[in-house]
Amino acid sequence: MQIINPATEELIQEIGEDSPDVILKKYQQANIAQSAWVAVPLTERIACIERFYALLDEEKDQLAETLTQEVGKPIQQSYNELNGARKRIEYFIKNSAKWLAEEWITEEDATREKIVYEPLGVIANISAWNYPYLVGVNVFVPALIGGNGVLYKPSEYATLTGLHIQRLLYRAGIPQNVFQIIIGKGTAGQALLELPLNGYFFTGSYRTGKYIAEHTASKLVPVQLELGGKDPLYVMDDIESVDSVAEAALEGAVYNNGQSCCAVERIYVQEKVYDRFIEAFVDKAKKMVIGDPLKKTTEIGPLSRKEQIDFLKQQVADAEEKGGTVLLGGNIAGSRGYYFEPTVVVNTNHNMKLMTEESFGPVIGIQKVKDDREAVELMKDTPYGLTAAVYSKNFERAEAVMKQMDTGTVYWNCCDRVSAGLPWSGRKSSGLGATLSYQGIRAFVQPKAYHLRG
Repeated sequence: MQIINPATEELIQEIGEDSPDVILKKYQQANIAQSAWVAVPLTERIACIERFYALLDEEKDQLAETLTQEVGKPIQQSYNELNGARKRIEYFIKNSAKWLAEEWITEEDATREKIVYEPLGVIANISAWNYPYLVGVNVFVPALIGGNGVLYKPSEYATLTGLHIQRLLYRAGIPQNVFQIIIGKGTAGQALLELPLNGYFFTGSYRTGKYIAEHTASKLVPVQLELGGKDPLYVMDDIESVDSVAEAALEGAVYNNGQSCCAVERIYVQEKVYDRFIEAFVDKAKKMVIGDPLKKTTEIGPLSRKEQIDFLKQQVADAEEKGGTVLLGGNIAGSRGYYFEPTVVVNTNHNMKLMTEESFGPVIGIQKVKDDREAVELMKDTPYGLTAAVYSKNFERAEAVMKQMDTGTVYWNCCDRVSAGLPWSGRKSSGLGATLSYQGIRAFVQPKAYHLRG
C-alpha cells in the first residue's frame, strides 16, 4: 500500500496490508488479552491514558508533521488537532471513573439493587482520515478505559498517523495485544466485519456506514456510526457585524480544506444583508493563503484524495448549468498536488448538487432567503442531520429556528465545533449513536443489574 503526499504527489512510504489471516490472529490475541485487561483496576487503565495524553504533547512536532505530510492538513491545523484531541482525552481522564462506577439503586430494602458497567469485549474502531486523532480518541480512549480490546483500523490515507497512535499507546502502558492496529484498505475493513466482534464504531461516509450496519445487523451488537452531513448555516438580518459573521462562516466552510463532517456546506442569508455578506465573504476568501501545508502561514492545503478534485469540479459545473454564478475559484490550484481553489457560488437553489450533496472540499453555495420560514424549509431539506448553525443577535428568534432542526447539534453564533462534554451524534443519514460526553463513555460498556438478597 502506497502512502502518497497529497501536496507533492510523491511516495512517502510503502506499507504491507494485513491479510484476513493476520487480522483473524490479531482478533484472537485481543480476545485473550481483553480478559486480563478488564481485570486491571480502572485507576491503572486511566493512568495509561494519562501517559498517552502527555506523550501526544511531548512528540507533537513529529506527529503534526506526519499528519500534514500524509493528509495535506495545514501544519497549524495539525497542531490544533493534537491540542483538541488532548482536551477530549482530558475529559475522559477526569470523568470516566464517575460514569463507570457501580450505582446503588436501593440499599435499604430486603433486596438491594445496583447497576455495574462491564466492557463490551473486543470492538472495531474503523476510523477516518480527515481528523484521525480527534475521531480516533472519541472511540479508542473510552473503549480502553472501559476495559475493552480494540482492533483499530486507521484510514489508508492516515496510516502513518495510526502507527504513531499505536506506538504511543504501547509506550503509555497499554498491552500490545489489547490494542491492535489493522493496516489496509476496504478488504481489511471487510475482514473486520466477518469477525465475531462485540461492537463496531465507524467514522466515514454514509454509504460505507450503511453497509456496515446492514452487514453486522445479524450479530446484534452495538453499531455506532459518525457519518457525513450537508450542514446549513443561516444568517439573519439582525446580525451586528456582517464582517465577523462572514469570517466565521468562511472558516466553518474551508477549515481543514473543507474536509470536516460538520463543515458548513451551504449558507442561507436573509435578503436585507445578503449583498453585504457576499461582498465580505468573497473578499475574505480571496485573501486566503494556498500553498505548502508545512508552512505555518498556509490556510488552504491540498485535498487528501486526488479523486475529490473531479467530484468538486462536477458539483461546480452542475451549479453553473442550473443558473449558479461562480464568484470565486472553481478550478484546480497549481500544477502539482491535489489543490482546489476556495470556491464561492451564488444564485444557488436546491436543484443543484452543490446544495444537496456533501461536498467535502473548500466549496460553498450561498442562497438568498426572504425570511426565517423560508430558511427553515431549506435547512430541513436534506437527508442528513449532523449540525445546523444560526447567526443572530436575538437568541429567542434563533432558538425558534434551532428547535426545528432535526440535527444532533445546533449552534448559535458559532459553527463547526465539537465539545468533549456534549454528545456528538447524527440523525438520519448522519449516523447512529453518540460519542463524547458521559454518553460516549458509557457507549463502550453494558449495564448489568444486581438483585441482592441476604
